[in-house]
Amino acid sequence: MKVTLGTLKDKGDALVEFLEPRVGTKPSLSGGEIEIEDEQVKEGVRPRHVKTYIKRFLYMNGVRKKYRVFVAGRELTIQEIELGEKAEEEEKAAPVKKVEEVPPEEAEPEVEEEAPEKPAKEEPKPSKPKKAASKKPRPKKKKSEEEA
Repeated sequence: MKVTLGTLKDKGDALVEFLEPRVGTKPSLSGGEIEIEDEQVKEGVRPRHVKTYIKRFLYMNGVRKKYRVFVAGRELTIQEIELGEKAEEEEKAAPVKKVEEVPPEEAEPEVEEEAPEKPAKEEPKPSKPKKAASKKPRPKKKKSEEEA
């Protein structure tokens, strides 16, 4: 199994350490690729499972929204998502939102509102037709001949 890291090369060692206990063998890192020997992988671990592990790793490192993981047979590719300029600005601005506090002198005084009066005559609500019972009615118990 082969995992192409793309622009995530700098976190390759951390990803190898993360995958090792999950796939059952130590993956080998060479350049921008991770090789996992298929014979030594735990039984039942498929490329789809490895994809999920990689996504979990990306989430734990806070870069999940910036990368996608593709599976093609026995090869996985981690690809950076190219965000538009507006999306990048929104993402950077979102956690930096500040709330401006208004000094109490400038704040508007609180005014207690009176409860609105109820109209003298309330219009009756139109009644909805009742729905039929969803269960079948239970059959009545038959009386025995002695009781009758």
